[in-house]
Amino acid sequence: MTEETPYARVCRELSIRPARWLVTGVAGFIGSNLLLRLLELDQTVVGLDNLETGSARNLEQVQSLVGPERWRRFAFIEGSIRDLGSCVRACAGADYVLHQAALGSVPRSLVDPVSCHEANVSGFLHMIQAATEAKAKSFVYASSSAVYGDHPALPKVESQIGAPLSPYAASKYIDEVYADVYQRCYALSSVGLRYFNVFGPRQNPDGAYAAVIPKWIAALIAKQPVVINGDGETSRDFCYVANVVQANILAATRIAKGEASQVFNVACQERTTLNQLFALLRGGLAPQYPHVLPCRPEYREFRAGDVRHSLADVSRAAKVLGYSPTHDLQAGLNEALAWYTEHLS
Repeated sequence: MTEETPYARVCRELSIRPARWLVTGVAGFIGSNLLLRLLELDQTVVGLDNLETGSARNLEQVQSLVGPERWRRFAFIEGSIRDLGSCVRACAGADYVLHQAALGSVPRSLVDPVSCHEANVSGFLHMIQAATEAKAKSFVYASSSAVYGDHPALPKVESQIGAPLSPYAASKYIDEVYADVYQRCYALSSVGLRYFNVFGPRQNPDGAYAAVIPKWIAALIAKQPVVINGDGETSRDFCYVANVVQANILAATRIAKGEASQVFNVACQERTTLNQLFALLRGGLAPQYPHVLPCRPEYREFRAGDVRHSLADVSRAAKVLGYSPTHDLQAGLNEALAWYTEHLS
């Protein structure tokens, strides 16, 4: 008999112990994946999103996947985390808060640092204040590997960070400081999850600030150039979204109320260069799109604010939360490519 994983056990326990969850950024990439899993577990979910970077199409896809009965457990609030009143209304009665709403992207933050701060710092402060007033059991929020900044050591461990290299990195670091302050001052249990290059279904391939994997998939399918900033030997720890969903559920339910605020890396502990990633995507698409076989990337200058290499140590998340990635890069790409080829063709 196969031994039950900690994640499977948590999911089984949740399925018989319903709770009320709030997911901010629910119409976005990670938020919609969280919504899908929570509804599959027969949880009650409130979602907050202003649809600035999220999409109603993402919610429609989740609705079609879970069916009408489970969909009735979901309530959507169209509102912004920049508005404290919307945050308070959304948090009312929530047992667990999963705060995913943010303005992502290092390049976007360099172009518009004020909007980055308003969403990622002021919006975060509104949400953590609302969760405190609602007496939520826990507050789990999306931090980022960008917090490690210029610290050169690999793999990245939670206790060692460097100077931020962008307004986005600074905003996520400030969030961690505020989370610690709120635990000390108001006894709100909080967990920051430092995501490393998340990818998967419903990640938007369009726009100037699209993430590399969906952007390259869309470009290859459409016979458009794939651009690599630098020499392609920059490396990242790519993490499939199912691992992120797992970490959020574990973090919300494993950290007891009143515990000190904590941060954890969420990744696969696997380093891949951009050149290697391009080869994997081209090889994965070739059976269905043979025109990609002769494709080669275009190389341009390194991008400001980017770190050269990134690799996570996830041993702390494994020990404290029971985190165990279910998808490595290849397994995640297999699922992501299937989704993108269906929706982009």
